[in-house]
Amino acid sequence: MSHTPSNDPMDFLKNMLGSMGMPLPGMVTPTLDTDELEKRVKDLKAVEGWLKTNLGMLQMTIQGLEMQRATLVAMQNFSHSANSEESTTNAFANPAMWPWNFMQQATAAATAGSDAVTAAVDSVATAAKSAKSKK
Repeated sequence: MSHTPSNDPMDFLKNMLGSMGMPLPGMVTPTLDTDELEKRVKDLKAVEGWLKTNLGMLQMTIQGLEMQRATLVAMQNFSHSANSEESTTNAFANPAMWPWNFMQQATAAATAGSDAVTAAVDSVATAAKSAKSKK
């Protein structure tokens, strides 16, 4: 028996894989049966749903691990800053840094600013009165 070589590379691949008992992936024989097609569509939609569910679970797992990593990094940074030499000094030792001192200074500055505005208004009013009296 003589075997005539085919010019189609797909025939060669089909023959090679077919002799091993493996079908060529993606080379499914098309069917004309609508029930069979409907069954395939339902099966593929079930696989799609399963894959979407697994994708969602994978994304949630990744987000959880990222949050865990960020928490651990923050805790390590907090631990390092608590152990540093700068943190051993008392934050309340410098009274200039106390919040009520800031508020008193802000109030004094606001009062001084309003006193200056009041003085300027009074001087303008006095100038206006003197100008009126000269007329």
